[in-house]
Amino acid sequence: MSLIDPFNRKIEYLRVSVTDKCNYRCGYCMPEQGAHPEGRHTEYLDYDELARIIKAFVELGVTKVRITGGEPLVRKGLPGFIEEIRPYEGLDEIALSTNAHHLDKHAVALKEAGLSRANISIDSLQADKFNKITRGGNLEKVLAGVDAGLAAGLNPIKFNMVVMKGTNDDEIEAMVDYGIEKGVEVRFIETMPIGEAGISLMDQHYPMEKIMKRVKAHVGTDLIPSTGKSHDGPSKNFLIKGTNARIGVISAVSDHFCEACNRVRLTARGVLALCLGQEDSVDLRTPIREGISDEDLKQMIVDAMLKKPEKHFFNENVHNIEFRQMVSLGG
Repeated sequence: MSLIDPFNRKIEYLRVSVTDKCNYRCGYCMPEQGAHPEGRHTEYLDYDELARIIKAFVELGVTKVRITGGEPLVRKGLPGFIEEIRPYEGLDEIALSTNAHHLDKHAVALKEAGLSRANISIDSLQADKFNKITRGGNLEKVLAGVDAGLAAGLNPIKFNMVVMKGTNDDEIEAMVDYGIEKGVEVRFIETMPIGEAGISLMDQHYPMEKIMKRVKAHVGTDLIPSTGKSHDGPSKNFLIKGTNARIGVISAVSDHFCEACNRVRLTARGVLALCLGQEDSVDLRTPIREGISDEDLKQMIVDAMLKKPEKHFFNENVHNIEFRQMVSLGG
């Protein structure tokens, strides 16, 4: 058995949300009141259940797992979970997406447990603006988390900046300079119409074309297209000559990358989401808790790939995803 969807795309990348709770409330990701204020913690898959599903995916050919949230570091025991799945044969990389607020406390333990690298969400380098975007976030804590991650060897670290017109688009050049200073990749991400939160910000959409025009004007001829392997698939990448820094752009709306999609998402509540922009999904929590065998679980996952759609329709219709929340899907 292997994971091939109806459009002959091989699924090798699984994003695993360990929680949909977050200590920040970024406007493009989560409503101000939270994603599931009524949700009970016991609805989450426990770490053993998550590990069992990941093992099935790895045995079916998945080589990369990304731990996401919400904010994954608000769930206790994450280093132990990573240590549990690290030995799976065929699993080449375990990555983490985080807001880095707690990374200074956990970076060393995560690295020792087997975490390969981290992507850090950072939408502003101005403390007041950062606090406003995140509805209470602490930029000083995040920058300390960046330094701790680099010191612990979580490489390559990447910065993710969601560019919003009229909010933080004036910091594109500053973020490039910060990436050069730290020797990391800065990835500029277009806003996406997912959930009430994301849809509400689409009037602030800032397209890839404008982002890259600004970046090229800032670094000039020193920007070189990167043809090497990207860790994150959809990002269009560039080297900054004479530095250890890179630039990436993720253009899910203005220039989607669906034809090369190689990923699916497992939510903390056991839902296998097959596309960010479509409702297609499969419940894995119920059969896991009803005692499904390992072989039947793998067959269920293989069958689920047949439901993976060809592409999203962000530009044509957002109504089929307006009740989803990015914070629950793990990005």
